[in-house]
Amino acid sequence: MARHAAYFASCALALLALALTLRDASWWWALLVFGGLALLGTWDVLQRKSTLRRNYPLLAHFRYGLETIGPEIRQYFIQSDTSEVPFSREQRALIYQRAKHVNDVRPFGTLQDVYGVDYEWINHSMAPAEVADHDFRITIGAGCVQPYSASVFNISAMSFGALSAAAIRALNGGAKRGGFYHDSGEGSISRYHREAGGDLVWELGSGYFGCRNHDGSFNEARFAEQASDSQVKMIEVKLSQGAKPGHGGVLPAAKLSAEIAAARDVPMGQDCVSPARHSAFSTPLELLQFVAHLRTLSGGKPTGFKLAIGHPWEWFGIAKAMQESGLLPDFIVVDGAEGGTGAAPAEFVDHVGVPMHEGLLLVHNTLVGLNLRDQIKLGAAGKIVSAFDIARTMALGADWCNAARGYMFALGCIQSLSCHTNRCPTGIATQDPSRWQHLDVPDKATRVFEYHDNTLRALRDLLCAAGLEHPDQLGPEHILRRVSPTEVRSLAARYRYLAPGVLLRGEDPGHAVFHDFWRVARSDAFMPPANVLHLRSSKSS
Repeated sequence: MARHAAYFASCALALLALALTLRDASWWWALLVFGGLALLGTWDVLQRKSTLRRNYPLLAHFRYGLETIGPEIRQYFIQSDTSEVPFSREQRALIYQRAKHVNDVRPFGTLQDVYGVDYEWINHSMAPAEVADHDFRITIGAGCVQPYSASVFNISAMSFGALSAAAIRALNGGAKRGGFYHDSGEGSISRYHREAGGDLVWELGSGYFGCRNHDGSFNEARFAEQASDSQVKMIEVKLSQGAKPGHGGVLPAAKLSAEIAAARDVPMGQDCVSPARHSAFSTPLELLQFVAHLRTLSGGKPTGFKLAIGHPWEWFGIAKAMQESGLLPDFIVVDGAEGGTGAAPAEFVDHVGVPMHEGLLLVHNTLVGLNLRDQIKLGAAGKIVSAFDIARTMALGADWCNAARGYMFALGCIQSLSCHTNRCPTGIATQDPSRWQHLDVPDKATRVFEYHDNTLRALRDLLCAAGLEHPDQLGPEHILRRVSPTEVRSLAARYRYLAPGVLLRGEDPGHAVFHDFWRVARSDAFMPPANVLHLRSSKSS
């Protein structure tokens, strides 16, 4: 195969050089060069630490050499047609260090421009705290029959089909060891999710994979059967994902394996379609009724939904349905527009959906304004990789955080930007067994665990420096941001926060989005006619 061509060529040339050297000793240099390359390639094939070297013996070293020159040169060679901005070299280095349990301290101070606009930091205390345990947890679904004690940092939704069998095994193995959860993604729960026994959150998308009828509609008997598994800790209805909200997706028939078809309850030989919208409900109230029904069918497990915020009146419609019906989700996960995906149109990646911080604040403020915030837990996802990212997101209003790309880097992802081609060089985002079988599951599961563990240790150290004992004590006043070369504001001063109960009292919330759209939102429709007329009249005036 092509990716082993350099290795095979070096072996052939080494044999030729050996033959020439036996006839004429002056060819010793050729034996030294090609023999050395052949030995290096053989070591690449036999070692188990680097999937990239196993899949690309010898060639992988060329890639490593480019990266030592600089990320800009490497990106010139690997850039694809996607416009998604890769993580920086420093971000990836931090994740790799923590995943490999390598000392991540750094000499010569910060690499950041502390006077640059948007530089952020957490203020320290003159009386630092002492916290021994870094396993920070929250209880989700306290009123449920089966509440769940969740880590504040978990694996975000990535489906089997998008990721390989080996990658799923490694992620769940790391989650099992570290006591944090692994979101199944909308591709349902495969046998690879079950092998290690790590905690699972079952994400239920618009295709109802794993609990569907032949026509694609929801099958409650099949759902109840799967949801009763003790490994499934929570149920998450996916309304939209940050990278391509309102788009849906298709897994082509050519990429649909028998194992993926079995996990998703779909027939072989046909495209596997995730519709852009759900068929089990069509209004905000029906969504909450569906969530309540799933909670009952699962035996009382915490049940909620994930969404990327778009039209604010649609989210307000869900909030009004909560207020009017008393039906509450146990949790809501807010996914940001900066979230990743294996493939999405460039316009969706760049220009559709609300960034995570703004979406999280809107949801948090709405629940505070309805006096519901203490009854519903909030998760957040969107380029969260470091302890500071977790601290900042929880200071803005989240109860816990999820990450996808950070854990992919822990598995060995090198940002080759080839997720959609089925030719992932590290065996993570591919269904090609000749690639993913080279990913060493026990080694990568350890890296997933270490990344989680060391990130939470770093979070504990940040909290102690700030004089705090748990991340739930973080507030927007703890995080500072430079908004100009001469001005600094806390997040509390930078963003507008609603007063508790202000929406119930009908008072002016002092927030433009609520002022414009709260009164026209309706619990019986995601797009109320009154709001359409309001927008049209505003445009024509």
